[in-house]
Amino acid sequence: MIRKAILQDARQIHKLLLNYAKDGLVLPRSLMDIFEAIRDFYVFVEDGRVVGAAALNICWEDLAEVRSLVVDENYNGRGIGRYLVEACIAEARQLGIGRIFALTYQQTFFEKLGFQVIEKSELPQKIWGDCIKCAKFPECDEIALSLSL
Repeated sequence: MIRKAILQDARQIHKLLLNYAKDGLVLPRSLMDIFEAIRDFYVFVEDGRVVGAAALNICWEDLAEVRSLVVDENYNGRGIGRYLVEACIAEARQLGIGRIFALTYQQTFFEKLGFQVIEKSELPQKIWGDCIKCAKFPECDEIALSLSL
């Protein structure tokens, strides 16, 4: 079941993110950051446990990002990631956002959802808002993909 995250989900989201962040697959986020951004998150819950999460981060009046997409590795291949991204896309459409993007190592996954590769320079709000604070900046090896809504 997919739903908007609630405060009680924050620690489980944090644990999932840490599992991927230790391998450099997603950027780490502090528990405090997750609590502050809890309204951005969708979670996939099975048997009362959060097994997947993704956040829709609004960057500008016509731009939003899918970020912190993680699925418990025991649940990979079941479409949970796709459902989470589709929930983010639906909310972006509902808000009237014109374009949604992701910075990822999972290019094929996002392309299957209709995203297309773009240059990171097309995302100045992201670059100067978040990326400049990242340890990988300016040598980021993630792929930028975008979907027009």
